[in-house]
Amino acid sequence: MYSQHVLTPGKEIRIGDISPDGKEFYADRKKAEKEFKDVRDELISLQNKFYADGRHKLLVVLQAMDAGGKDSTIRKVFKGVNPQGVAVASFKAPSKNELAHDFLWRIHQKVPPAGMIGVFNRSHYEDVLVVRVDQLVPEAVWRPRYQMINDFERLLTSTGTTILKFFLHISKDEQRQRFQDRLDDPEKHWKFDSADLEKRKKWETYQDAFEEMLNECTTEHAPWFVIPANQKWYRNLAITKAIVDTIKQIGPEYPPEESGLEQLVVE
Repeated sequence: MYSQHVLTPGKEIRIGDISPDGKEFYADRKKAEKEFKDVRDELISLQNKFYADGRHKLLVVLQAMDAGGKDSTIRKVFKGVNPQGVAVASFKAPSKNELAHDFLWRIHQKVPPAGMIGVFNRSHYEDVLVVRVDQLVPEAVWRPRYQMINDFERLLTSTGTTILKFFLHISKDEQRQRFQDRLDDPEKHWKFDSADLEKRKKWETYQDAFEEMLNECTTEHAPWFVIPANQKWYRNLAITKAIVDTIKQIGPEYPPEESGLEQLVVE
């Protein structure tokens, strides 16, 4: 399923040529939702073994347009896992202290240690996205960052971190509907920021930035997945299956037990 969404290094893509509709890849929603529950149960079991093993590191990166579903992906995919073994980091506008360092400084501090799954809700890629679209720094500053990011991810993978990068691909009309849903439901008003409407006006500029990010930073060691995300049920299934299969390939094991445990009796 998800393998058809992984990009090939060196093969350029156009976002406009990629469908954001998961139903084109999996037509039966009820079947997909049932399969998702089964796969998530498998993730819960594997993550427990991953944490107990304590030797491996997995980093999950989520990027999307506003209302693309990053928060709900985290809630749905990691529901039920051992919270001691998963750490979520969100990267918003950098603080004054963070701006005083290089752009990767705050990112490196949140990279998962051994035994942990780290989830980035936005990431180091903001520094070739929002800074570009909003012209916060000149091109001479942000363009070299593609190579810096590739080198950074190479450092992580060469020191034992497996990286999964998911771009949650939604259509402009789907974003409009999700914004409207937030406005129509008072309990969702907290999710809405009027500044998002200004960003929406820059939709095409953001799409160009995402497209170049995907093309420039898909590498053998850390390729991007473009996940059709108009349908949340498909998005959740595809991402969870990718994570589960990746952990299976890593092959965590429970640590060896003490000898003689079968002789012990708790009194």
